[in-house]
Amino acid sequence: MKSLEDIMAMAQNVQAELQKAQANLDSVEVEGVSGGGLVKVRATAKGRIIGMNIDDSLLNPAEKGMLEDLLAAAFNDARAKADAAAQDSMSKMTAGIPLPPGFKLPF
Repeated sequence: MKSLEDIMAMAQNVQAELQKAQANLDSVEVEGVSGGGLVKVRATAKGRIIGMNIDDSLLNPAEKGMLEDLLAAAFNDARAKADAAAQDSMSKMTAGIPLPPGFKLPF
């Protein structure tokens, strides 16, 4: 078993690496899509919305309700992909650390 000092040093190193990874998440881009590609939302893995693309066919006032639904679906898809990218990045950082089952970082 490692000494408490070794464990604390490891935890400090992990915390520094996690902070770097969190900062890098804003440079990872994901794209949420709905309506078979009619609506696309680009976001960072931190969840910041970068932009969106709406197909011209949806710019009909009669399609307002559908467009609103597709926008919500695209935002949700982008958010899910951002969360997955963030989780993937964080799991790589904590891969070599002996943490108890179910324990999540950061603390």
